[in-house]
Amino acid sequence: MSKRKRRTFTAEQKAQAVRLAKELGNVAKAARDLDLNESSLTNWIRQAEIDEGAGKPGDLTTGEREELHRLRREIRVLEQERSFIKKAAAYFAEDTITERRSK
Repeated sequence: MSKRKRRTFTAEQKAQAVRLAKELGNVAKAARDLDLNESSLTNWIRQAEIDEGAGKPGDLTTGEREELHRLRREIRVLEQERSFIKKAAAYFAEDTITERRSK
């Protein structure tokens, strides 16, 4: 059995799939009709409910998830920049110490 290539879906495609599942009242049938994994469609439905305000306390909306992803990426970049600056400072400090010793 070969693995299926990972597909990506737009927000509109996901919204249409969620609407279809709700109209049919059967997630499994909607997933089969759309050639999706049932778990993916279930996750999309759950996320749509959270975005509509029907989620549990602490659940993140799509916008909040995107912001969290963006902020984590920004933190990674800042940490890399800080690491570079520390190494550069150590290099130049060592160079200065070596210079003073040679005088």
